[in-house]
Amino acid sequence: MLIGEVARRSGVSARMLRHYESLGLLRPSGRTGSGYREYSGDDIRRIFHIESLRSLGLSLREIGRALDDPGFTPSVLVDDLIRQTRERIAAESELLTRLRRIDAAEPAGWEDVLKVVVMLRALGSKSAAARQRAALSSVDEIRVPVEALVEAVLGESDANVAGALRWALARSGDGGTALLVEGLGSPSAAVRERAARSLAEIPGEESTAGLREALADPDALVRGQAALALGTRGVADAVPALIDMIVAGPNDTDAADALSVLASDTATADRIATGLVDRLSHEATEEPARARLTQALADIPGATAVRALVELSYDGDRAVALTATYLLRLREAQ
Repeated sequence: MLIGEVARRSGVSARMLRHYESLGLLRPSGRTGSGYREYSGDDIRRIFHIESLRSLGLSLREIGRALDDPGFTPSVLVDDLIRQTRERIAAESELLTRLRRIDAAEPAGWEDVLKVVVMLRALGSKSAAARQRAALSSVDEIRVPVEALVEAVLGESDANVAGALRWALARSGDGGTALLVEGLGSPSAAVRERAARSLAEIPGEESTAGLREALADPDALVRGQAALALGTRGVADAVPALIDMIVAGPNDTDAADALSVLASDTATADRIATGLVDRLSHEATEEPARARLTQALADIPGATAVRALVELSYDGDRAVALTATYLLRLREAQ
């Protein structure tokens, strides 16, 4: 079969076939009397093998090795191709994300494009100071896409930078809430805690709904962040988590303050007092926690809290009894 017929049947151009031959990949089995290349059935099969391997991303040199080296190990090359492909996909995905964010910034000209690029690079800098400056300047200098701010705040471990990012995000007013709620579904507890902390600084029903979901999070820090925010918003669902925080110890003062805000509602105040007393009577509650629970009754109004303090003033734990007695005297003096 002559080269023209081979090209027509295989879909490989005559020029490419000659290129394969120049590289030693393909050797026509014979020549006609006029000197034209003549390809056998085996030659045709080799052409299809070459094209099949090219479709996998192999270089022509790698194809030559694969077809001619008896000791060639396909699995090694395939594993390497998988690694290279994953790296290429990751790089292309990163580029696509960057382009989308530049487009979302709606640049008016190339100068704006360059500003966005500089800002995005600064948000991803290894320097905490550079990231913080970028966060603080993102509100006034140039409109940074909210997706970039959310990604930055969910991945930020430096407390100062995270605070600046939350500040910028709260002022962006551009759909960050929905992305933060998605962050609550992260497998990383640290990411979920950052999402809850950021939602706490964004007002509105959407952020409140996300924080309600976070009350069921398996991680205590995430639940605590959500409960503190919901407590200040008057959401009574936060009561159990706030009482848990008082028992645990860290941030017990903040939790008690949030309970006092919720206690402005009479029904909720009774619920809080009942919850505190229940935890005080629980056998597993240790002495330091019982003292904190008693102290938390200080700012809870209503008859339920008063009755609880009267009973606690006779408690076998001296610290609890003294605290309850002191709180009763304060109430009488008011």
